[in-house]
Amino acid sequence: MTINQHEIGILKLSNNFSTQKIRELLSQKHQNIVIVSHRNPDGDAMGSSLALYQFLKSMGHFPKVVVPNFFAGFLRWMPGSSDVMVYDWIPDKCNEVFKNSSILFAVDFNDLSRIREFHEHLMPVDSYKVLIDHHPSPGDFADLTISDTGVSSTCELVYLFLKSLGHDELIYKEVAECIYTGIMTDTGCFSFNSSNRQTFDVVADLLDIGIDKDSIYDRVYDNYSYDRMKLLGHCLQEKMVYLPEYKTAFLSLSSEDMKKYNFKVGDSEGFVNVPLSIKGVIFSALFTEKEDVVKVSLRSKGNFAVNNIASKYFNGGGHINASGGESTASLEKTIKTFIELLPIYKTALENAE
Repeated sequence: MTINQHEIGILKLSNNFSTQKIRELLSQKHQNIVIVSHRNPDGDAMGSSLALYQFLKSMGHFPKVVVPNFFAGFLRWMPGSSDVMVYDWIPDKCNEVFKNSSILFAVDFNDLSRIREFHEHLMPVDSYKVLIDHHPSPGDFADLTISDTGVSSTCELVYLFLKSLGHDELIYKEVAECIYTGIMTDTGCFSFNSSNRQTFDVVADLLDIGIDKDSIYDRVYDNYSYDRMKLLGHCLQEKMVYLPEYKTAFLSLSSEDMKKYNFKVGDSEGFVNVPLSIKGVIFSALFTEKEDVVKVSLRSKGNFAVNNIASKYFNGGGHINASGGESTASLEKTIKTFIELLPIYKTALENAE
């Protein structure tokens, strides 16, 4: 008999986490619920937020999704995306939503610094707080923390959570589309962090529900602007640095670059992965100049851990092969710091498998 791994995952979730309280709260109709995610929300953040939003709405509750800043255009097709509240645009209205909430779901982040725009307004609120996340070392700020670094994405964990509530009929096509989007984007179309059979059992369920995975791929990855393609070409031709002695390559984007190519939120999505396609490269980085910080994105192959570098040098963290952080130094100084730390990791890079 074939064992369905996601059914084991549902039991594991129910046994390992004290979900009785949230079950009781959700059994009461008409709860005011707020769902928040991190700054620069990606496919996993939006997918988990919007899947929860639609599911809870179908249960008879009044959920709201609040994100710190606007999300990428290639995610705005997602069901429910037009209802999302952007804190940067309407902070007072968002604060009112926080204040009136009885339940808070925090998804796809493990530290309050990821919602620094509004966490001081959010955390004093007397609501029952639930964190659902797959990043290492979750912070101790929720009443219930559902955390598992072994899953592919927060969306996979959200799916297991929704299944554990016993309302399978509410995981309809639009909910399933959001969940699949998060799994697909957070695994690089199943090219990393997706070697667990449970992930594919979940995807099989989503296909049974009726998602069109090819259509979702097209709407996410074949939906870029002409300016975005020119920006990528500029990065590869003019801004890529290749350091074969360290099996490393990196890209950088200055504010001038972004202005020249009419940069929109999400235009640099995936850029950091491109250098990894160079033969022999196992470590890549992208440095993006923002108004007050430099955003640092790190990627790797095999057992070379970039989350330690992100946390130690760039005030960040993440997964072993995909992490990020930021620097308050200039773009030039941030890149200089990165290059200077490579000799420290030369042996690890040479021995990476």
